[in-house]
Amino acid sequence: MKLYEIAHSRTGDKGNISNVSLIAYEEKDFALIKEKATAERVKEHFKGIVKGEVVRYELPNICALNFVMYDALGGGVTRTLSQDLHGKSLSSFLLNMEI
Repeated sequence: MKLYEIAHSRTGDKGNISNVSLIAYEEKDFALIKEKATAERVKEHFKGIVKGEVVRYELPNICALNFVMYDALGGGVTRTLSQDLHGKSLSSFLLNMEI
C-alpha cells in the first residue's frame, strides 16, 4: 500500500530545511502511519535528496506526523540547482512511499 491511499501531505521550506507533514484521512489509519513512517524509513526513502538528519514529530490531536528534513533543498531556494526550488514535490514523493 502507498501512503497516498490513507494520507495527504503538505510541505514548507526555510532555507535548506524542508518540512513535510503526513496527515491521515481517517483516525483509524494513524496508528499504521506512525508504525510505518519512521524517521529512518523516510530518510531512506529520500536517499540522494535529503543529505542531513530527518526528525519526526507526532501531532496525535490531528492524526499527523511532521518530518523536518535538514540539508534537503540543495542549499536553499536561492542557491539550489534543483528544478523544484521550494521542495513542494517532496510531499508527493513521500506519499508515494510503500508501507
